[in-house]
Amino acid sequence: MRKIVFLTGTRADFGKIKALVQRVESHQSFEPYLFVTGMHLMEEYGYTLIEVERCGFKNLETFHNHTDEATMDLTLAKTINGFSKYVKDIKPDLIVVHGDRVEALAGAIVGSLNNILVAHIEGGELSGTIDELIRHSVSKLSHVHYTSNDEAKRRLVQMGELDDTIFTIGSPDVDIMFSNNLPSLEEVKSYYQIDFEAYGLAMYHPVTTEIDTIAEMANAFVDGLIASKKNYVVIYPNNDLGSKYILEAYKKFENNPRFKVFPSVRFEYFLTLLKNAEFMIGNSSAGVREAPYYGVPTINVGNRQNNRANALQIINIESKVDAIVKAVESAINTEFTKTNSFGKGNSAALFIESLESSTLWAINHQKQFKDAF
Repeated sequence: MRKIVFLTGTRADFGKIKALVQRVESHQSFEPYLFVTGMHLMEEYGYTLIEVERCGFKNLETFHNHTDEATMDLTLAKTINGFSKYVKDIKPDLIVVHGDRVEALAGAIVGSLNNILVAHIEGGELSGTIDELIRHSVSKLSHVHYTSNDEAKRRLVQMGELDDTIFTIGSPDVDIMFSNNLPSLEEVKSYYQIDFEAYGLAMYHPVTTEIDTIAEMANAFVDGLIASKKNYVVIYPNNDLGSKYILEAYKKFENNPRFKVFPSVRFEYFLTLLKNAEFMIGNSSAGVREAPYYGVPTINVGNRQNNRANALQIINIESKVDAIVKAVESAINTEFTKTNSFGKGNSAALFIESLESSTLWAINHQKQFKDAF
């Protein structure tokens, strides 16, 4: 059996790879291993290791990699050290990483330097922040690419990646978004004690390249939500540099009955909340990726999602109180249509199909560069 290691450091990337791990675990030719680190092991952000463990995967390893939000470089170094030891013990045939976090970069570095095939999920995308630099770096360190659409594939080819190393499978979380296993809204509201009839879903993350203004923008975001007079389910930011300013601003929600604030929400429960929300607001990728699939309008605040997909139901505004209030009114009074720019919900099947092919395992461990001229 071929050993495949999946690395996850956040609730977001686990939502992307969960369906893939499940399909691999049920396949007779492959054995999946899960290396869990990052935010999953931080109590302040909901200790989402519990959600990973609930899936019942057989081969699960945990590693504490966190140093401090201001030392992403040291977190990267610590992750490389821990993952390197793990990989030398497991001796995998393939390492699978996702997205643009330092954990993904660590996984790609360890794999490439140890002559192990590395597969990168959702490379070739743009964002405009430090995340984009990490994402492109991971792509260059990876041998195999699983893209969400043909546009991302073209960018990877532009970066010199070979056509036959790129598999367009869509965004893997779409598999779960339209599964029959999502909980009902009543079940979710009961579980999290949410008594709102109607609500907006708010997620606001730090933009590390704008550290000097994060506190100001976070407070404007919070003040705008309060001024809108709507009900909100608010989920904590990720733990990037500047998150402490956002959490400090969130203290304004305390004792306000129109706000329910959670460090984290179980992925399937989050999808149900998103599907039934009046709108989503903030700067999470879920607003530009998942929300349009459900036809939920998104108010995208600030620059974090610059250059990402721009569906018609995305309202782009600055982090200013008046702009937020006006955008909320616009969102709830406009009818939006659903989009499907990131796959059809068959990512896991396409992923397995690629693993079963001889093409993938014949990919040269010595990376080649394709000239565009």
